[in-house]
Amino acid sequence: MKFFDSHAHYNDERYETEISEGAEMLLRTLFDDNVEAIVNVGVDPEYSVNCIELAKKFPKMYAAVGIHPSDTRFLNNPEEDVKKIEELLKCDKVVALGEIGLDYHYPETDKEKQKDYLYRQLELAQKTGSKVIFHDRDAHGDSMEAVTAFPGVVGVFHCFSGSAEMAKELVKLGWYISFTGVITYSNARKVCDAVKVVPDDRILIETDAPYLAPVPMRGKINRSDYLQYTAEKMAELRGTTTEEIARITTENAKIFFGIS
Repeated sequence: MKFFDSHAHYNDERYETEISEGAEMLLRTLFDDNVEAIVNVGVDPEYSVNCIELAKKFPKMYAAVGIHPSDTRFLNNPEEDVKKIEELLKCDKVVALGEIGLDYHYPETDKEKQKDYLYRQLELAQKTGSKVIFHDRDAHGDSMEAVTAFPGVVGVFHCFSGSAEMAKELVKLGWYISFTGVITYSNARKVCDAVKVVPDDRILIETDAPYLAPVPMRGKINRSDYLQYTAEKMAELRGTTTEEIARITTENAKIFFGIS
């Protein structure tokens, strides 16, 4: 039984400071164990370059390039920054534009700046035909408004935190929905309701590593082999087996990212 981790951040410095063997040695272990493939996701132009370089070292690792909404606070030239992402989309092993989106979690958030970067990147996705990895945190209304403004753009709402009704609406628009270890948390009833309604052909699974490790690993640095626990909970919620969850989410990820 193998899992496709559709969203992780293995260039995060925590892997070098908290894992004795470092990210690359850990990844060798994971690919030898129960991990079929991983998409390593960028958050700004420089980090995206590093994602590509790490992905080149492993046959079953891929990269996504983009500007995360929270990282827009460190950037001040949206036109030039998005041009850098456009060039990176042409690189080998890049399979998606992301992660992009909106994050209103912190009160000091510059919402208009986030929207500027988001809409520029959605325009880029429309221009290039790229699949999108969308980050939505405490911004459901504006996120839905953004994706409906670009009906030709499709992607995945990663680490989904919305309602079952929102998930259904996104599926109607052609989007995929991805779930993390959050579904194993005791306060995740709304997200668990969403797990139950996503069609078999539109559901993905991810770690968002190094964040959001599932129960019973909660509080530890997350890693792709912990998908086993998330899949077990997903199987319970959907009335199926862990093996079936592994099969359909791996198949869906390969289709979504265009990986044979």
